Amino acid sequence: MATQFADCDIVVTLRERVPFPGSLFARLPRLKLLIASGLRNTVIDRAAAEAHGVAVCGTDSSGTPPVELTWALLLGLARGIVEESTALRTNGPWQSTVGADLHGRRLGLLGLGRIGSRVARVGLAFGMRVGAWTPNLTEERAARAGVELISTKEELLADSDFVSVHAASGESTRGLVGAAELALMKPTAYLVNTSRAAVVDQDALLAALHEGRIAGAGLDVFDIEPLSADHPVRTAPRLLATPHLGYVSHANYTTCYRQAVEDIQAHLAGSPVRLPP
Repeated sequence: MATQFADCDIVVTLRERVPFPGSLFARLPRLKLLIASGLRNTVIDRAAAEAHGVAVCGTDSSGTPPVELTWALLLGLARGIVEESTALRTNGPWQSTVGADLHGRRLGLLGLGRIGSRVARVGLAFGMRVGAWTPNLTEERAARAGVELISTKEELLADSDFVSVHAASGESTRGLVGAAELALMKPTAYLVNTSRAAVVDQDALLAALHEGRIAGAGLDVFDIEPLSADHPVRTAPRLLATPHLGYVSHANYTTCYRQAVEDIQAHLAGSPVRLPP
């Protein structure tokens, strides 16, 4: 990477897909501006950037696309969309699955922030019983979102028919859902993660899927991306997976790249904008 960027004064990266550790800044003496799509980025060494005189800017990023993809995965799992479509197109069995109902079922949200609260509204529109848990969630915040505050993570996992992960990345959320937590879920329950890969223990989830301990999972984020050709995720049963498409939409890309140009113009004018928090 350092060789590719050696002659660059400005680099634009894609969200958190391109780590920028201190060692990389040290190898890019010409670099003056680093722009990452989105405003939150945990893979850029901000202290190193400052030490090397590199300004770091971001762009806006809509929460709408990941909300929509969350529901695409959840509905695809619940109604066996991939299996049934594949069977229809390959002259396979006619109507081989029985769909899981959403109405009246429990949707459990691990995280009720900007994206989780919007996922909740869709669940409510489907007539689901929506509950949420985070360590800091209050009755007031849950009530504003129209959902029930679940007192513990364990209760949420044990009671939910569908669990959707919307937790921010960080040491406190790493491995938030591991083998012990997956063991609490119903054998008929589904888990969807469009948030951060590290929140769910990938090996523990794959084991649960292979052993049939949960009905299925929908994933858009992975420990290492892109997946290697022989990665076990590619052949896991009961898994509906997409290659990190959560934020990938026409409107989001339009915003990100238009604002990246604006960031460059502002930097060159001596008044940088959209400095990440």
